[in-house]
Amino acid sequence: MKTVVPVDIYNTRINELTADRTVLVKQKSLISWGRLAAMIGIGLSLYFLRNISWGAAIGVAVLCLGVFLRLVVTAVNVARKINNLNRLIAINQEEIDFTNGQYFELPSGASFLPHDHPYGNDLDIFGRASVYQYINRTTSQQGNTTLANWLLSPADTSEIIQRQEASKELQPLTAWRQQLQAHGRSETITLSTQEKIKTWLHDESDFFAKPFWKLVRIVGPIVSITIVGLYFADYIETKWFNLYLFVFFLITGFITKKATPVYNMLSKIAPEVAALSASIKHIENQPFQAKWLQQNQHHFIKEDTKASASVKTLNGILSRLDIRLNPVAFLPLNILLFWDLQQMLSFEKWKKRNSKNIVVWFDALGEMEALSSLATIGFNHPNWCYPEIAAEHGTFTATNLGHPLIAANKMVTSSFETNGAGQVAIITGSNMAGKSTFLRSVGLSLVMGMTGGPVCATRAKFARMPLISTMRISDNLEESTSTFYAELKKLKQIIDAVNKKEKIFLLLDEILRGTNSLDRHTGSKALIQQLVKQQAVGIIATHDLELAKLINDHPEHIHNYHFDVQVAGEELFFDYKLKEGVCKSLNASILMKKIGIEM
Repeated sequence: MKTVVPVDIYNTRINELTADRTVLVKQKSLISWGRLAAMIGIGLSLYFLRNISWGAAIGVAVLCLGVFLRLVVTAVNVARKINNLNRLIAINQEEIDFTNGQYFELPSGASFLPHDHPYGNDLDIFGRASVYQYINRTTSQQGNTTLANWLLSPADTSEIIQRQEASKELQPLTAWRQQLQAHGRSETITLSTQEKIKTWLHDESDFFAKPFWKLVRIVGPIVSITIVGLYFADYIETKWFNLYLFVFFLITGFITKKATPVYNMLSKIAPEVAALSASIKHIENQPFQAKWLQQNQHHFIKEDTKASASVKTLNGILSRLDIRLNPVAFLPLNILLFWDLQQMLSFEKWKKRNSKNIVVWFDALGEMEALSSLATIGFNHPNWCYPEIAAEHGTFTATNLGHPLIAANKMVTSSFETNGAGQVAIITGSNMAGKSTFLRSVGLSLVMGMTGGPVCATRAKFARMPLISTMRISDNLEESTSTFYAELKKLKQIIDAVNKKEKIFLLLDEILRGTNSLDRHTGSKALIQQLVKQQAVGIIATHDLELAKLINDHPEHIHNYHFDVQVAGEELFFDYKLKEGVCKSLNASILMKKIGIEM
């Protein structure tokens, strides 16, 4: 089977999309010339045909006007298609840039990292050059939040399996995934808009819900249009007609005043609602096989009702309500047709039909965008795998495991496994040999795997195990907390969880680094023995080679691994490969000599 090369596919799509855009740009130019010709036709028909027949002149002018208006609508549609193609071309170019490591300008998601998260800060989940920044393809704020939550909290086992199945189905659907992204980029769908709609839906004001207004919306325009017709037919004197205008101006003005709070609440959200409708319709129209995808789609399609049509209706009401921004058009429409009243009653009708659904639609779109992000990462890395989810706690097996943020041409992979509870791996090694990077590789494989996404390994199998890590510990001046005390707080969380028999996976890097070597060794040894006693599972990286001797006391529970360094003269050579056993080579003295310390 031919290997899929994502960059080749993106380049091919750019070429195809660019060709389509060229055709549309030419079409747009022809339409512009056609509109000019139609306008000239209007002028020429009125000028040359008036002497022959005013009827013919007006008839041809109206025909030319019809052509002009039709071309205006066509021009708008063509411009919309060109803008969509521009977004798709940009998306494909960005994917090519991402493969070259150019993603640092994307949103970092730093605001999503909670204080004292069990692993978020240690594993570069958020921030510059983070996992979130690398894998995020969501466009809505709902999608941003959903993906962040998935990275911060492991899904249940059944949910992981369902997301995996769904992600695998979306993975080859490159055009579909990118079009969903393009719809979202047309206008960012925000949490603010969702909150505005939610507030409006829960507004208990029933002013326009009274049956009286339903009668007014019919009788009012009939009376108004009738009076105007009678006036122009000279059946009503000007003074009575002016009185009518004044009275109806007061009535519709009162209605407008009552409608203004709703307008102020929902104003300016029409573009986002339009983007929401387009995105939902895109999801509705795609046939899915995976259970997760069908369930997500079911939020939008119920019986013969489609959410996209309902949202489009809402957008239409919002657009019609915006006519009040143009007084020249709004005043006569409001007096003649009770314009604001019509829209308020349309709002009430829409609210009754959809009040329980629209918030769900926002959330479901966010979930689909998050899953599409996972599928895109899977597509971009065909050598990555979706891990098998094991039932037995403590199971972790990975072949050719790497760090997902390291470029493929620089990445060094290792294989590692631990099976069952009460298993602690102690990793010793030289400075800069790769211990911390390996711990992060293990941690990120668990984090990404428990979102339902792919992991940077050729084969993987692990149990659902929430992570707790202690790798980056820093002081907190605001809380008057030293580095050592901050680490003790983190270790207490670990001990409490272990003592409660919580099924977690631990990643500990150079524990108790803030105290003297004797206390550090004594405390580390005691902690490891307690972890073994409480049947904990995890990996501990350390420079303390004495800790590796604990294997003699717990041969069935402690396993030694190491990263080493090769020394040639005063030069160091790292292979960054995980090996069994205890590290024998040290490099600190050589590094100190290099900076001028006399040894």
